[in-house]
Amino acid sequence: MASAVARPDVRPANPQFSTGPCTKRPGWSLAALSGALVGRSHRAREPKARLAEVIERSHAILGIPAGWRLGIVPASDTGAVELALWSLLGPRPVDVLAFESFSQSWATDIVKQLKLPAVRLLEAPYGRLPDLAQVAPDHDVVLAWNGTTSGVRVPHGDWIAPDRQGLVIADATSAAFAMKLPWDRLDVVTWSWQKVLGGEGAHGMLALSPRAAERLATHKPAWPMPKIFRLTSGGKLTEGIFAGETINTPSLLCAEDALDGLRWAERIGGLPALIARSEANLAAIADWVAQRDWIDFLAEAPETRSSTSICLKLTAPWFTALDADGQAKAAKQFTALLEREGVALDIGSYRDAPPGLRIWGGATVETDDIVALLPWLDWAHAQLMPAAAAA
Repeated sequence: MASAVARPDVRPANPQFSTGPCTKRPGWSLAALSGALVGRSHRAREPKARLAEVIERSHAILGIPAGWRLGIVPASDTGAVELALWSLLGPRPVDVLAFESFSQSWATDIVKQLKLPAVRLLEAPYGRLPDLAQVAPDHDVVLAWNGTTSGVRVPHGDWIAPDRQGLVIADATSAAFAMKLPWDRLDVVTWSWQKVLGGEGAHGMLALSPRAAERLATHKPAWPMPKIFRLTSGGKLTEGIFAGETINTPSLLCAEDALDGLRWAERIGGLPALIARSEANLAAIADWVAQRDWIDFLAEAPETRSSTSICLKLTAPWFTALDADGQAKAAKQFTALLEREGVALDIGSYRDAPPGLRIWGGATVETDDIVALLPWLDWAHAQLMPAAAAA
């Protein structure tokens, strides 16, 4: 049965399909970092201007509305989300949409660490979204706009009340620069450099609406605030954070890399081009999946399929007949085959997700490489199938 699928002749030019850190933009090399202001103080005029440039270019490319503040914060997207949770929550009840690993983490922090008294967990299993109609407009809302570990995205913002009283806090780390975000329905949006534009890790971005900024200035949390979470001083917003004055020391090498990704995005046509590249990657995989009976999307509703963290589940009878340990082992064998062949690196599903594949389809991934990868998935499946049947 293994011989039924021939070994493909064409390999992806770039086998890097990791969901984070993600592959660099096409044509990237270390020369892109030659102008980095390494060895300089981030507080000096020129380095601070570079950090401000990251903010300004991000603001422009994403189409963030006027009046919003955008700053660079510590600890990647995780730090940005935690900063928002610890700084803003408390005055209102909270609805947490928990449908994959990271959104479950935010729920755990809100319930067990902040110990807020009025929290509703609106949960759904991997592959689905919670019932968005249950969200209360007078509650604060915390969600992942794109489930990085489930491949499920929120398809639109129509379910968010335009006259809401609560704040909507959206972890958009694998959505920003690849999906159109409804800024008029959101209040806090976070992401990191190492996702759609292929930047380096450790730095997060925090975007605040005027409503969120007002909450920050008027709400004093009931718990102690670590220094790296403090956005206010004397009851006023620390405006310098949103002009390149970071809370802690940033990497100017990483900042230069972030600028390189932003400039590339501008060269190819900005946000519309970035979205189109990501959607083309999803479309290539969707066309291929539609012609196979052994694999499917983890996202059950087509309109919720992520175009970045594209998660697939094996549905072949030989695989579904295995117990949980057997499925996990088979999925690892599948990805190990591809890695040994040098055609796909780091495409195993997230450790807490159902066993399967997770292929990054963000804007830095070339659709030609996705197309070249897909026959290798057929080949790997054929190699494993007889071994499983024999067992």
